[in-house]
Amino acid sequence: MATFDMRNERAEIEAAAPVQTQAFDVVVIGGGPAGMAAALAAHKAGAHVAIVEREQHLGGILRQCIHPGFGLSHFKQELTGPEYAQRFIDQVRATDIALFLDSMVLGIDDSEGASEGAGAAAVHTVTLMSPAGMLQLTGRAVVLAMGCRERTRSEIKIPGSRPAGVFTAGLAQRYINIENLKPGSRAVILGSGDIGLIMARRCTLEGISVEGVYELMPYANGLRRNVKNCLDDFGIPLHLSTTVTRVIGHDRMEAVEVSQVDEHLAPIPGTERVVPCDTLLLSVGLIPENELSVAAGVELDPRTRGAVVDQSLQTGVPGIFACGNVLHVHDLADNVTTESERAGAAAAAWALGGGAWADAASTGCELTVSPAGIAGYALPGRITAVALTKLNFRVRRPVDAARVRILAGGEELFAGKVRTFKPSVMESFPLPTKVIQRALDLGASEIILSVDPIEEA
Repeated sequence: MATFDMRNERAEIEAAAPVQTQAFDVVVIGGGPAGMAAALAAHKAGAHVAIVEREQHLGGILRQCIHPGFGLSHFKQELTGPEYAQRFIDQVRATDIALFLDSMVLGIDDSEGASEGAGAAAVHTVTLMSPAGMLQLTGRAVVLAMGCRERTRSEIKIPGSRPAGVFTAGLAQRYINIENLKPGSRAVILGSGDIGLIMARRCTLEGISVEGVYELMPYANGLRRNVKNCLDDFGIPLHLSTTVTRVIGHDRMEAVEVSQVDEHLAPIPGTERVVPCDTLLLSVGLIPENELSVAAGVELDPRTRGAVVDQSLQTGVPGIFACGNVLHVHDLADNVTTESERAGAAAAAWALGGGAWADAASTGCELTVSPAGIAGYALPGRITAVALTKLNFRVRRPVDAARVRILAGGEELFAGKVRTFKPSVMESFPLPTKVIQRALDLGASEIILSVDPIEEA
């Protein structure tokens, strides 16, 4: 008896059905604060824009950040995360920006725009899976705004058993603020990043006892205001130079072992102690979500793990731009918005101007930007035009007295004022046009941004 294989029949139907294609000037991947700001800026510049978002709602991570502290710079008033996001959602909804929600991008490909001649910019094809099936969106410009993800237990290699009760801080935040679920009753928090500090307060307000926040480094990694508002004001202890060295428990966590660490961040034998708890929240760093970027041929900076971009936030792939936490991890959503508006405007200019835009912007300038001293990274990584450039950077450790120096061709081109620097604060530094031109005049191929501590006498 012959059998009928529905899988083969379905495969034949899917292969025969044409994939629907829609054309746009700019396609933005990500509907969080970065994606919405970029899309609105591109729309304002006259581009036909689409946003692709994998969740069912716009807003991104801000939907679960119900604490205040947003909008102080951009709106000149203090808002919660959902309030800040809603302002942009309302603006997007008031435009003809096309929304593809609950849609997952599968890849980004190029196909030359031959219909407009040899000098035309490439057309990028964004393939996505939506509730309506597989779609393809074409655009001369694509803005990457996928945000970042949290580092997990496996990435920091905490030994011990694998009981229930180990969460990233962001997951616990979602459980409490959106899902109305309680992750546990007695918590230990590893890492003093901002989300860990905020969750220490949030758990306390929900009746969850927080035994303490443990930080590997000899200093807090979050903003000072969060240390005060979330720990000091609630009497939650912060243990520096201390880490979790073992998870204890079988079906459910029963305790963690914590140990002090030395100057090399190695656990010190004999300092171990057991802290009873049923929940461990990990706030141990964020990683830009760049799998799509790599698949599209975008070069990543090994320091930021985000794309290498120029002043216009364009990656090394013409027509692909990056902004927000997928580019480098920000401390404030307001800074994400400002950066993403620049990326959206530049993407629209590229899309509407085609290859001619790049020709007009090109001045024969090609300089790499490298960090030095205690600077952990410098962004943008490339300078391709002689124009005022905003450099962003973070230091690797806190220092009470240091200065920014700009070097090129063996010369010091600029030295800033002596001041304090903290890893928790993303710094911004204006690089004047005359400094860039001087570097070119010296025949340099690299500009060095160095943050140098001032040694005390």
